[in-house]
Amino acid sequence: MDIKSLTTEMDSIVARGAIVEAVRKFFAHNARTSDYNQVTTENKSQMVEKMEGFTDAIASVNGITHHHTIVDGLVSASEFTFDFRMKDNSSIYWHEIIRRIWNEKGQVVHEEYFNA
Repeated sequence: MDIKSLTTEMDSIVARGAIVEAVRKFFAHNARTSDYNQVTTENKSQMVEKMEGFTDAIASVNGITHHHTIVDGLVSASEFTFDFRMKDNSSIYWHEIIRRIWNEKGQVVHEEYFNA
């Protein structure tokens, strides 16, 4: 599989705000996630549920910026800035690195978020 092309495609989906679509399309069923707030998911279904809840809470997207991506073998790292206004009137501004480990079938098997 061409992980660089898959990463580029996934990043473009995320950059337009379709985070749930990206998870559904690219995650393996057994994919795990973890973030810098120590929140984890153990499979694709949990991640879809988590992202649906998160995106449903967004009132407006002020911006999503994809800065850079690097790919080395089955590992990719993508730098993004996310700026959201939430329905509870709070603001979320994340500048993060998303590290993904891919399997030989071109599916994400682990995704981890780092505060940049």
